[in-house]
This record gives sequence, structure tokens and C-alpha cells, in this order.
Amino acid sequence: MTESMFLTDLTARQLLAGYEKGDFSPVDVVRATLERIEAVEPLVNAFVRVDAEEALAAAEASTGRWRRKEPQGLLDGVPVSVKDMFLQRGGPTLRGTRTIDPAGPWPQDAPAVARLRENGAVLLGKTTTPEFGWKGVTDSPLSGVTRNPYDLSRTAGGSSGGSAAAVALGAGPLSIGTDGGGSVRIPASFCGVFGLKPTYGRIPLYPSSAFGTLAHAGPMARDAADAALLLDVISGADWRDWSQLAPAPGVGATLSEGVAGLRIGFSPSFGGQVAVRPDVAAAVRRGVGRLAELGAYIEEADPDISDPVEAFHTLWFTGAARVTQSLGDEQRALLDPGLQEIVAAGAEASALDYLAAVDARMELGRRLGRFHETYDLLVTPTLPITAFEAGVETPKDSGHRRWTGWTPFTYPFNLTQQPAATVPCGVDADGLPIGLQLIGARHADALVMRAAHALYESGATSLPAPTGA
Repeated sequence: MTESMFLTDLTARQLLAGYEKGDFSPVDVVRATLERIEAVEPLVNAFVRVDAEEALAAAEASTGRWRRKEPQGLLDGVPVSVKDMFLQRGGPTLRGTRTIDPAGPWPQDAPAVARLRENGAVLLGKTTTPEFGWKGVTDSPLSGVTRNPYDLSRTAGGSSGGSAAAVALGAGPLSIGTDGGGSVRIPASFCGVFGLKPTYGRIPLYPSSAFGTLAHAGPMARDAADAALLLDVISGADWRDWSQLAPAPGVGATLSEGVAGLRIGFSPSFGGQVAVRPDVAAAVRRGVGRLAELGAYIEEADPDISDPVEAFHTLWFTGAARVTQSLGDEQRALLDPGLQEIVAAGAEASALDYLAAVDARMELGRRLGRFHETYDLLVTPTLPITAFEAGVETPKDSGHRRWTGWTPFTYPFNLTQQPAATVPCGVDADGLPIGLQLIGARHADALVMRAAHALYESGATSLPAPTGA
């Protein structure tokens, strides 16, 4: 193993420890990371833009601070990528579409990006997204198809697929994504990394998403401990988001408290409503068994989720119509054909349709609130399948019309705004990663992270290295 490969295999915490000891510098790490990006990018297409010169300049400044024993914040010198849905000062945020003028100007950072800068992180560049983040796979008219690190013929998932692929391949240990219906958890599951959708409002957003309070931001990392560090950074308050939560204690402080004594409800198929592939079901059940070995009380229990897809579609499709409302006919013709379809459907919805969807959402939230009166956590598969062919919205011959057909375990928890994380729990017969999902009551982010960290510490999340790139 070369020194360059060694450095790109380290977690953010290991990098920080190495900087403190003087074993290597941020310049060493960023150079190695940029070399890794150059090697894998032609294969997976994870980045829409790489800011090499800016990253090296930031690494030089960080190296100087570490030499003076004056690190800046919690992530000084750690390479981080940012999904191209977040504003980043000085460069275009194109959101996967050809309808945005890259000329800008681009004077602002999104809140999460601003917190990264304040904490000394080295911003590598922007990762790929489908157009406006509208679907559960990552391909767009702007940047093409993003592929799975474990099999280049398969999708990385989406909509934060570029971030998941980058983290899986050592192209930076940390990334931030967005999740409006599973868009952090889906690609994290498909690519074998950790992803968290925290409680809505935990991470401030600006500008507000057209998809409203379905849209969360979340950390993506190689393990839960790195994600906890990133979450504690990007949760910093920002006045531009009026819906942000009050500052909460950092999740890192309780990360090692384990799961002993926790009451966990395990729903393998939402009461038989979801057809789960046998290898996925078996891997998730093994992960649940490990939680029991660690001292959690496990009981099979279904949270009374009657499929809320119609309510979700109303909210999601009207959001898509809103985000494209200002486009002229020529610009609309440039949109992804699938996006054009849901925009048309959303434009036909009435205010009463929208309010009925809100009512259904509130009722689902009440049912999940009642469930968590009994259970501290809910465990499900993250997805009922593993990664399928790249470049399509739904698996071939699945019978699904939209991406929500194969993501029944993710989007309900955007409706309810609960924290939900995915951890890898094995691979299928083709060597493709499988994810286990941990869901907590609203505001129970620390509990979700504790359980995820316990699984990582136990070795239950160990996967073979990606073989596609």
C-alpha cells in the first residue's frame, strides 16, 4: 500500500490525530485525496466540480495552523465534499440542471458550508445530484450518470449519489448531502457507507427547499463516529433558517453509551406490506441479532404505516412544480423527462389536495409518536433491494413507475421528520452492500447515533472494499 492510498483510507478522526502528532500534514492528505479523485472520477462520475487549487491553498493554511498548534475548529484540514445542492461562495451551484446560469454571482455559503469553513475543513468540490435532487438515483442532463463503486454497471443511488460514491472510494472521508425522501440513506445503503437524516431543523438550510419540510441535510461518512463529528459542526445555528431547531448538545458526547437496555421494535417488512429480497432480509436480521447481543431488547413490531405514497407524491410533485415555476418553455424542454412528468402532475394539484396530504402526514406522525411511546428505536431494512442498473429511475421489470416504488422504508420518515440512519450490514450474492435503517423519535438523534456507533464498534458493519473502481 502506498502512502497516498494509506492516507485516503483514514477516517476524519484518524486524520485529525495524525495532524496533531505530526505524522502527516493536511497538504499530504489533500494531495493524496486529489490523486484519488483523479483516479476514480472517470469511472464513477462522483464530482461535478473539483476545486483543486482552492483545496490545496486551504490545506497549506491548515498545515501552518497545526504546526503552530493552533487548529481552527473541529475539522481543520479534513477534506470534505459538498453535494451540488448547497450554495458555496465563489463557485456555481447548478443543482444538476442546465437551466441555471453558472455565471452567478455566487456570493454566499449555505449554512452547513459556512460552518465547515469556520471549522477549518478543506472543501474539495461539488458532488453530483439528479436535477434539483428529484429522484432516488443520480443521473442528470447536466452531469450524466453516477455509478456504484462496487459495480460500475449499477447505480450509486440518489439523490446524494456523488457524495456516497466519493466517501466509499476514499475521495474524502466526509460529505454533506440532502435527503427529501431518502436521498442520503438510499445512496449510503447502495454504496456501503453511513448516512444520517437528522431531525428536521437540526441542520439549518438556506435557501429553503422548494420541497418544504420534507427536505433535510445530513452527514455522510465511513462510520457513525465521523458522521457525529460532522453533524456537530454543521448543526451550528444560522439566522437565515427560521425553522431551525434550538441548539442541542452534540451527539458525540453520548456516542459510546451503547444500546444495553434500549427497547427496539424490528419491522422487517412493515407488516408484510413490502416484499424484501431474501438476502437483504437475512442480513438485516443478522444486524438486529447483533443489537440483541449488545444488550438491546428486541421485539418484532410494526409501526402501523399504511403506505403514505400518495400524500408524499402530492407534496413532492408540487415542490417540483414550484422549483421549476419560473422556467420558460425553452428551459423546461431541457429538464429530465421524468422531472417534467412530476412537474406537470404537481401543477395540477389543488390547494385542497395539498392540505389533504398535510393531514395524512400529521396522522402518520401521530402513529409514529405512539409507536415510540413503547420503543426507543425502530429498525427496518434501509431498502428492500440492492443497487440496480445505472441510468434508470426504477429497476428493470420491477413494475414501479416512480422511484418511491422501491424506497418504501425511507420516504415515510421524511413525512414524519424523524432522525433515520443507515448502516451497512452485509452484502448480497453479487457483493453489493445492504443497509440497515435505525429510526428514532423526533429529536432522538443522539439515540440513533448511539445505536449506529455500537454496530460499527461491534464489527457488524464490516464490508469488503469496493471492487468497481
